[in-house]
Amino acid sequence: MRTYIQWVGRQPLVNMAGVGFRGFARALCKANGSGVRALLPGCRAASGVTKDSLPGRFPETPEERAAAAKKYNIRVEDYEPYPDKGEGYGDYPKLPDRSHHERDPWYSWDHPDLRRNWGEPIHWNFDMLIRNRVDTSPSPVSWSTMCKQLFGFVGFMLFMFYVGEKLPSYQPVAPKQYPFNDLYLEKGGDPEKQPEESGCARQLTS
Repeated sequence: MRTYIQWVGRQPLVNMAGVGFRGFARALCKANGSGVRALLPGCRAASGVTKDSLPGRFPETPEERAAAAKKYNIRVEDYEPYPDKGEGYGDYPKLPDRSHHERDPWYSWDHPDLRRNWGEPIHWNFDMLIRNRVDTSPSPVSWSTMCKQLFGFVGFMLFMFYVGEKLPSYQPVAPKQYPFNDLYLEKGGDPEKQPEESGCARQLTS
């Protein structure tokens, strides 16, 4: 057993997944037919974005700006790159910070879930502006109006609390009434004498 373990320990490490893929690739290359031979280059081409889709060098001349606008399917007058601050944006267009909530939901989009068309450039922060993230749609009420309503209500309530603290007001209440002549005997009254009527009873009889 020890000899077997030593023999295994001297063997080089092998990537089984890589060996299996290389064997599969050699088998495909040896097969007949142009379709099979074109399978591997096609898979390699689909494994990532194309070179034309990646941001290029920051455009400095009008010709470079026109070429970049054509590259991203944008009109030259609408094309505006990110400022060249060494952050790696390159010639990628600076699109408006507007979420997909603002787009027409009744339009026949090529991708209805994302509300975008084929070939349309996406925002650099695309994942932040989809419909289940930030909503930049204009609200029915302006921000200033909402602040005025909120702080006005809070201020009014604080003022009313202050008035209620300085000028307390209570509902008028009558003395609590009990049966049997206000519990005359239970409270130690003389059973030989007639109990006097309470003030509340006198008011009710009068």
